[in-house]
Amino acid sequence: MAVGARSGHDGPEKRAGGAFGDDTAGGDVTGDEQAQPPGGGAPGGGAPGEGDDEAVRGPGRPPKKQRSFWKELPLLVGIALVLALLIKTFLVQAFSIPSESMMNTLQKGDRVLVDKLTPWFGSEPERGEVVVFHDPGGWLEGQETPKPNVVQKFLSFIGLMPSAEEKDLIKRVIAVGGDTVSCKEGGKVVLNGVALDESAYLAPGAVPCQDSFGPIKVPKDRIWVMGDNRQNSLDSRFHQQLPGGGTVSNDEVVGRAVVVAWPVTRWATLPVPDVFDQPALDKAMAAAPAGAAGLAGALPLVLWRRKKRAARHTAE
Repeated sequence: MAVGARSGHDGPEKRAGGAFGDDTAGGDVTGDEQAQPPGGGAPGGGAPGEGDDEAVRGPGRPPKKQRSFWKELPLLVGIALVLALLIKTFLVQAFSIPSESMMNTLQKGDRVLVDKLTPWFGSEPERGEVVVFHDPGGWLEGQETPKPNVVQKFLSFIGLMPSAEEKDLIKRVIAVGGDTVSCKEGGKVVLNGVALDESAYLAPGAVPCQDSFGPIKVPKDRIWVMGDNRQNSLDSRFHQQLPGGGTVSNDEVVGRAVVVAWPVTRWATLPVPDVFDQPALDKAMAAAPAGAAGLAGALPLVLWRRKKRAARHTAE
């Protein structure tokens, strides 16, 4: 005979543990229902943990439903757009090459990735780097520029497309603040008295300069830039009549181009050529201030000797 199969009119039944009382549900409770299953299962034969979940959400409440994918999609898209905007603003940005001025290093239509992070930590342009910079004023005057539509402008703004900004240029840094640069027609570019061998990156058949210029002393915090395709590049050489004398302020530099990202068949990094790693370039630049300081120090001595000699002749 089953335990607990008694009429509700009989006397109170002593439960396991010695407690007397009525069933909260108003029904009979068997010894099996009262016993705790091995392993900590919930009373009543439920699956382990089921009673705990009910205690958390409250008795009688249905389980929380998972959000629909279509409801979460706008949130995911919004997060992706914000991340893309932050990356484009502070880390890296894609730019499209609009001309042949940097051949063969860069072809027209190439997409390059530009490092925008290091300038935030005080990094300045260095010799030999390929940099993107804003038009200093008048460099692109009279040239046709692309006119992107609204969608292209938006995608460019958040960084999902190459920059649609028509006022950006890309060139190679030849000289930085304090350097002296010059070139004679058909000859090599001379930087701080050192003739540069630029054959590693100049376009085939290109001469370092077809017209003479300089010597030009690059002002502090400015750079002198030239394209690798020297016969087809309107660079610093052709803007010496503008404010800055053809040089570009470091503040106008967006960042350094580090990778050709598209097309995949042309994927390549853009390192600094070895010719710009010559210690002689820095020695020559340091020699100029030292020489000037020596001249300034010798000048009073020369004047004193001349004055003493003049006094001697007067006495005689």
